[in-house]
Amino acid sequence: MNLLEFQGKELFKRAGIPVPRSQHALTPHDVAAFLEAQPGEWVVKAQVLMGGRGKAGKIKMAEGAAHGRSVAEEIMASPMPPNRQNPSGEPIKSLLVEERLEIDKEAYCAIAIDRAARRPVFIVSRFGGMDIEDVAEHHPESIVKFFVDTTIGYSPYIGRELAFRAGLDPGYRKTFPAIAGGLYDLFFRYGAKLVEINPLALTADGRVIASDAKVELDDDALFRHSEFEAWRSALPLDEDELLAAGAGVGIRNFRRFPGTVGTMANGAGLAMATMDAVANAGGAVADFLDVGGGANAQRVRNCYELVVNNTGAKVFFINIFGGITRGDEVARGIVDAMQQTASRKIPLVIRLTGTNEEEGRRILREAAMTPVETMDEGAREAVRLSREA
Repeated sequence: MNLLEFQGKELFKRAGIPVPRSQHALTPHDVAAFLEAQPGEWVVKAQVLMGGRGKAGKIKMAEGAAHGRSVAEEIMASPMPPNRQNPSGEPIKSLLVEERLEIDKEAYCAIAIDRAARRPVFIVSRFGGMDIEDVAEHHPESIVKFFVDTTIGYSPYIGRELAFRAGLDPGYRKTFPAIAGGLYDLFFRYGAKLVEINPLALTADGRVIASDAKVELDDDALFRHSEFEAWRSALPLDEDELLAAGAGVGIRNFRRFPGTVGTMANGAGLAMATMDAVANAGGAVADFLDVGGGANAQRVRNCYELVVNNTGAKVFFINIFGGITRGDEVARGIVDAMQQTASRKIPLVIRLTGTNEEEGRRILREAAMTPVETMDEGAREAVRLSREA
């Protein structure tokens, strides 16, 4: 779940990270009403998940209610233009009205997971306000990293070391350790995959403020924070993402295609490999679907109904690797789901491998289902059934 800027800054405030004074607005009228009550110089910013808002004219200065309304109408009149992040562009559903900062310096700060090191990593650069990919290309020496030992956790010396190694302006150094600590706290408290401040601004009057916020939460951790469900309505989700959310899988875990072979796997890599296997067998997939780490009856039923009711699938190929999820549990989930669903029935091709795979296959055979042993075998059978349907 990727958060909009105003949502990310709400989490920043909870973590004690300084942010500008601001107000979220849904309409130009809301912007005008806020500026009527709060005179001064403000910035009106489109709330989208895409970058490049400034270049696209979606961040504008405003002073006074009438000017603010005009600026808001102009920003919301057209969607964000397509770029490499989103080739389709993105509609603008809301705005953030934020105090204008007199910025003296800009830096970059983030925390993410380094999968190779299997640790969270701080990433800091003295070059902020630009894409970190461009910084890596043109100023690679400016990027410093610190891998955190989670058994020890964060200590202020880490922030001090990062500030000195990155060559941050001395104006950052007193405040930066606390900001880095806030990022670390937010990262673990809310189950984030990425927390980024770009730019981390040093103002002319000496304040250090998070001028922007990018937060990506792990969908599998959202159950711990039910309050985030209310935030989904503000996100610019497309129809596939809304369907995925309704089925209880991650909004990035489902995508429709025009084929006739429905697919489901546990893990994005296995899901894409399943799609490739179907293509290699001469078929065309109806969807990409990553069921995630759980495959109980309710979740399997939700996924089956998601595919059957919303795609042109004539057969459903389920490809499960039993690692954390046991094969016998998956098999029982499939059997229970097929007994409970009221949706139309289509042929199932089921491949189980890994933990308790033989027990899982036995359960499927006893329920008059025919499991297969390999992914390629399953893909060939699914394609054959789709042609006969």
